[in-house]
Amino acid sequence: MAIDLLRLVSDQIVVGQPLPFGVRDADGHLLLAKGRLVATEGQLQILLERGLYVDHDAGDATDEAGQAGTSKRRATLFDLWKQTTARLDLLLNSLHQDGFAARCDTFAGQLIGLVSRDPDIAIYHSVRQDPNRLSLYGLSHALHCAMVCQLAATRANWPEPRVRTLVKAALTMNLSIVEVQGRFATLGRLNDTQRDQIRAHPQAAVDRLQAAGVTDGEWLQAVLEHHEQPGGGGYPNNLSAPGELALVLRMADVFMAKISPRTERPALPILDAARQMFAEANGNPLAAAIIKEYGIYPPGNFVLLASGEMAVVIRRGATAHTPTAAAVTDKNGIPIVRTPRRNTADAAYAIKSSVPESKMLLRVPPERLYGLAE
Repeated sequence: MAIDLLRLVSDQIVVGQPLPFGVRDADGHLLLAKGRLVATEGQLQILLERGLYVDHDAGDATDEAGQAGTSKRRATLFDLWKQTTARLDLLLNSLHQDGFAARCDTFAGQLIGLVSRDPDIAIYHSVRQDPNRLSLYGLSHALHCAMVCQLAATRANWPEPRVRTLVKAALTMNLSIVEVQGRFATLGRLNDTQRDQIRAHPQAAVDRLQAAGVTDGEWLQAVLEHHEQPGGGGYPNNLSAPGELALVLRMADVFMAKISPRTERPALPILDAARQMFAEANGNPLAAAIIKEYGIYPPGNFVLLASGEMAVVIRRGATAHTPTAAAVTDKNGIPIVRTPRRNTADAAYAIKSSVPESKMLLRVPPERLYGLAE
């Protein structure tokens, strides 16, 4: 029986029509059998939250008991991160349905929980972006910006409700240009209409949020002002003193854009992006908080060790220079199957330098690096 993550085939589900497959939870238990109707968008949302797997082998009948032959694999945090992309897409596409503000608040709370469960994996996910998923850039960028905002604001000791408002603003600040962002990341060019859409997107997003029933003034202000700059020169209103939430959004937006690959250019190294973002923010303490969260060698960075091994950073360390890394080659640069952990505080495994990405290194599954799979 073939098993896929639900988010991979969610486009095959049509509300009001029979399911083409059965939906199971992480333990293989059947949640909804093949042929059953998904009656509402709300039910579909619940399935995406709970139903992690589908079986869709046409030769096998789906039964209620979940009999022998069903493979089981517990979802990892990497699976959950991949699912957030599809779930955010569903959320933003439900803007015209009643209850959007409540759904967005729920989603924000769940994302905050996911980040809090393992910030290192959250950061890894933002650093090691899949170059084959550039068309989804608009969605992944929103999620990564929300994560950066959460970590920075939490480090700055913001109260939880204000962090949550900031996360909701990050998730929705670009809701009117998600597809445009994906096209630009993939094709590397924009036409005049798309440029106009980008220029107008802060106000367009606020208009759509208000039409959807969002009344939170801080949320709306942050979205409207996230491209404004202190002293003027930003858009859409050339404000000289944008609000604090908008400033954090702008910093996260700029930082993530710099470290994200595009068709026309590779990702900027973390240190270069951090320096540029800090300079553009005029030393704002929240910019410093972002830099401290990522460090010099954040999870996802490729590094060369004193042992001669190449490795991928997987955990931040006691200092910015001493993270934990997982070796992906031996001392001669030959790829290895196992990925032993290296404490770079040990002189024998100290980091000598960052190394460029390679196709060989990119093929190593993150689950193996983190000891979640063989």
